Amino acid sequence: MELRVDAAKFADDWRAGYQPAMAKVRNGALGWTNIDTLHRIILDELIAKYKIETLSEKQKVHLNRVWHRLDPWADSARGLAMLRRRYVCATLSNGNISLLVDLARHGGLTWDCVLSGELYRAYKPDAAVYLGAAATLDLKPEEVMMVAAHKGDLQAARKLGLKTAFVERPLEHGPGGKADRGGEDWMDIYAKDFVDLARQLGVAA
Repeated sequence: MELRVDAAKFADDWRAGYQPAMAKVRNGALGWTNIDTLHRIILDELIAKYKIETLSEKQKVHLNRVWHRLDPWADSARGLAMLRRRYVCATLSNGNISLLVDLARHGGLTWDCVLSGELYRAYKPDAAVYLGAAATLDLKPEEVMMVAAHKGDLQAARKLGLKTAFVERPLEHGPGGKADRGGEDWMDIYAKDFVDLARQLGVAA
């Protein structure tokens, strides 16, 4: 089925609803709600906004799970495999566990452990997520390095004692979008991609 909508604008609008939706969980306006459900709430709002009337419920469910089928960055699988030669590597995402497992399988990403804010019933930058992940792995915060493309995520982790590595993703929001760019003094590591990160952490290609 072909929908006559601006696909890029629709995707941007969908993603733009992500933080406001999580904010409703954080401030108590919504009880604990996982990301798949929040994505569906946002999608239903956009379907109404764009006046889309031809999608069946089955099609809406399939569309909502597009987030489970995203392709990884080209360096991710190789860089992650390199890192795992020396380090324990785990996700720490606001995405629910089923979403993260599907992304890993779809993209050939080999994690040692899949951790999610869902386990702690909180969303980053809530301290419970970062500290909960460290505790789950039986590690102290200072024994953990948070790796992210979002400086706010890293700053929240750093305040709790975690090490930080910023991996720049300049095309995160598309060619014309704005992404976090550039290293800063407070970061432990600035890397251009996961392979670069692995090399800086002493893992040879």
